Parts: sequence; C-alpha cells; structure tokens
Amino acid sequence: MTRTQRPATGALIGLALGDALGFPTEFNDVPSILAKCGPWREMELPRPAIVTDDTQMTLALGHGLRTALEHGPLTPAGLERPVREEFVDWYRSPENNRAPGNTCLQACYRLKTGVRWQDASQVGSKGCGANMRVAPVALAPGLGAAERAGAAQLQAALTHGHPTALAASDLTAYAVRLLAEGTDPGQLVGHLRAYAAEQRGTYHERWLGDLWTHGDAASAEEFIAYGWDECLGALDRLAAALRGPDPEADPCGATGQGWVAEEALTTGLLCFLLFVDEPVTALRRAACTAGDSDSIACLAGAFAGAHGGADTWPAAWTDHIEHPYRGELLELGALWDGEA
Repeated sequence: MTRTQRPATGALIGLALGDALGFPTEFNDVPSILAKCGPWREMELPRPAIVTDDTQMTLALGHGLRTALEHGPLTPAGLERPVREEFVDWYRSPENNRAPGNTCLQACYRLKTGVRWQDASQVGSKGCGANMRVAPVALAPGLGAAERAGAAQLQAALTHGHPTALAASDLTAYAVRLLAEGTDPGQLVGHLRAYAAEQRGTYHERWLGDLWTHGDAASAEEFIAYGWDECLGALDRLAAALRGPDPEADPCGATGQGWVAEEALTTGLLCFLLFVDEPVTALRRAACTAGDSDSIACLAGAFAGAHGGADTWPAAWTDHIEHPYRGELLELGALWDGEA
C-alpha cells in the first residue's frame, strides 16, 4: 500500500471542484442538464467556479477543527466551541446565499442563541449536509480512530442529529481516510461494510452526550444501530451497482438521489469507483445526476482527491475556484499535508 501524496490538498480541492461543477445542475433532471450543458463527458467547469454551502461549511468545519487542535489533544468540548462559532459565522455571512439547507439554517440559528448543542440539533434530519462537509475530520493529522469517529459524528450532530446522519458522516470520514492512506479502491466497499458492522452497537457518549434521548429509541444503542443499519442497506445497494456497472446511466437510479446522508455517501462513492483512473470524468458523472448534484459531486471529488492527491486535478481547473475559497482550501491542505 502506497500512501497518497498530498491527500488533504487533493481532497479539499476535489470537493470544491465537484461542488462548483454540480452547482448549476442541482435541482435539474438529466435531460435538462444535457440540454443545458451538452454531453456529460464534456462538461466544463464554470469560470469562475462558484462554490456553494457545501464548500463553505467544509471550510467552517476545517477552521474550527484547526483551532481546536491548536489547543492540544482533541476533546468534545474543545471541538464543539470553535466549530459552533464557525457555523454561526457562516449562518450570519452575506455569502450564505447559495441554496443552503433548511436543517443547517434552523440548527445554526439555534446554535446562535447559545442553547446546548443537543437542543439545537435537528434529530429528525439525516440530510446530506451532515456528511458533505466532514472531510476535514478525515484529513487532519494526529487523530486516533476513536477521535475521528467521535469528531465526525459530533460535527454532524451540531446540525443533523438523526442516527443515520451520524453513521454516514463517520463512514464518509473513514472512506476519505482509507483512501488518503493508500487503500485499494477495489477493496473500499468491503472495508466500509466491515466498519459499519463493527460500529453498529457503539454510541459515542463522550462525544454525543444525551443526544439519543431527543429521539424515539429506547436506548442509546438502539438509537445508533438504526443509523448503521440504514447505512449497511445503502452499502448493499452500492455493492449491487458495482457488480453490473453502467457508466452511462444516472448513478442516482442505483444508489439514490443524495438528498439524505447515506445516499450522498454511496452515490458519491459510485461515481468515484466507476472512474477511479479518470477523476475529472467522475466529477462530470456526479454533476450530471438527477439528485443533489453538487453534494454528490463534492463527495466524489473528496474521494478522488484523497486517493490521487493534489496532482489529481488540472491546474486550469484549480486556478478557477473562486476567491477567497481557493486560498483557504490550499492553506488547510498544505497544513495537513505537512507543507505549512
């Protein structure tokens, strides 16, 4: 196994490129996208490449995580405070005008009022806003497996408290981490299934506190098991799609439209795995989908960039990511790749 070169930069830039490529196609069906953009394999990046709340919230999490790590070993309280502050700043920003999700808006409004984060969390929502932004947790160095899992779930729970949102965020971070460490993409789904089965009964109380009591489950274990079971079902559908892949078909038809967290994970993974050696094609396939195209494409980009590293992406594309987001992504990537 060979470790990826500069995986943090590759993943963060890939995420933003997918976000920007999918932004103009979100909420469109495939025939409408083809009519507007032409053949999907020839889709070009808008110039400038305008990003959405997906990239904005990824950076918010990244900045909060960086602040937390500057103060020593990562703890739940040490992570929650700066990430809450970054999320509230995003909520207040005039740049928060790019079709943000209602769950994030509602939860961040409540976080702004200073209530306990468990009381701000939208426990009924498993939207993809939980995991489209989780890549920084996978990329920051020095975290152990339990810390990564707890942090991935906590950052999700600040807005999306549904157990499937927590499990899907944990799985998404795990996938990005495995790829950054050089795991063979052909073995990735098997690793994810094994991890989900292993974690099924684990409720990270140190990180989540009494969040489970805000749902309908009889116990913390029952609460979190529901989320892992939904993710295992989504992984089953992904495995079936990969047994008979059709690159020309809309991936959403096989693994879901990506509006919810487990489908965003598996449909983003499907796009990546269909075109492991063609990362730009993977982004184009993800952007030409009938579902949440920008979130699907941003996850596909994170997976492809973590796997291939910083040199995955054409310089001409990277250079067109809008200011100031490109600089912020490159700064975080360089820090976590050990170049800063």
